[in-house]
Amino acid sequence: MNRPLPEQQLIITVQQHILHKQKEHFPTASGTFSWLLSGITLATKMIESKVRRAGLLDVLGAAGGAGDTNVQGEVQQKLDVYANRALLHCLGVRESVAVLASEENELPTCFNRGEAGKYIVVFDPLDGSSNIDVNVSVGTIFSILARPEQHDVEDPSREALQPGYKQVAAGYVLYGSSTMFVYTTGQGVYGFTLDPAVGAYVLSHDNMRMPEQGKYYSVNEANAEGFPPGYRNYLHQLRTGELGREYSSRYIGSLVSDFHRTLLKGGIFLYPPTPSHPTGKLRLLYEASPIAFIAEQAGGVATDGKQRVLDIVPTSIHQRTPLMVGSRHEMAALAKCLAE
Repeated sequence: MNRPLPEQQLIITVQQHILHKQKEHFPTASGTFSWLLSGITLATKMIESKVRRAGLLDVLGAAGGAGDTNVQGEVQQKLDVYANRALLHCLGVRESVAVLASEENELPTCFNRGEAGKYIVVFDPLDGSSNIDVNVSVGTIFSILARPEQHDVEDPSREALQPGYKQVAAGYVLYGSSTMFVYTTGQGVYGFTLDPAVGAYVLSHDNMRMPEQGKYYSVNEANAEGFPPGYRNYLHQLRTGELGREYSSRYIGSLVSDFHRTLLKGGIFLYPPTPSHPTGKLRLLYEASPIAFIAEQAGGVATDGKQRVLDIVPTSIHQRTPLMVGSRHEMAALAKCLAE
């Protein structure tokens, strides 16, 4: 007689979870969306394999000749190129994808798939890749948008210029001591850890919630003298205990890593405007919007210092923005400082 496995032995993979949530919230769903997400998980497993063996393979360092840069003006790393190709390949063969926009490419890739092309996917293939040579955690960030009913026949790539609140799903993969896949479809935030023994992402963090207040703040303090006065005043409050507790500074320089800590432990991550980047440095579509969507679904707050990030209507694919994201307590104190 077959006996059910003990509860502690039961596992839920990310594919099982996506299908379950689809049936729960969208009973008539066809499975197209879950098939799309499986393209992302496959690509990130390919990237994880390269990252894990980076020191053993010829994948460290800059790609091509000296001074080779991407559309952002940043030196491309070999792993940037590989990660980008992996995502473009795994998602490009999904019939439901109409537009793919990567931080690494000047122009999006558009597919003429008629009504079958329902989704637009934008992504940062390897966030924090400048840290890969020193074995610091890096990540992949993605955002999925529904293609508008009125298609832009002349330039389908313009269909990606949607405010963040219209995202169908967003998530990131953190390649660290373990590899984690975190995503939301607007019904909470869920985390999955890659189990190398079975080659699958397994549910490890159910219904993730950001604490109301944390004890860490994350910012590049080397740039603090160039921050606007409100931000400098806020950092002073954090250092002097004016928010009711002592804070410690934690800054990695990889957005996925810094945000993942903030999601789990609370606190705040800040990337304010600076003299060299007065309109901010992080990319709205590839980084700020998906991170903001996840933060809000976990009970946190995300702004550009003036407004909710998810309300910003992008005007260009590679638009930049300041980003402040974190727990409600810290974000409320920041808002007060910026209003003074």
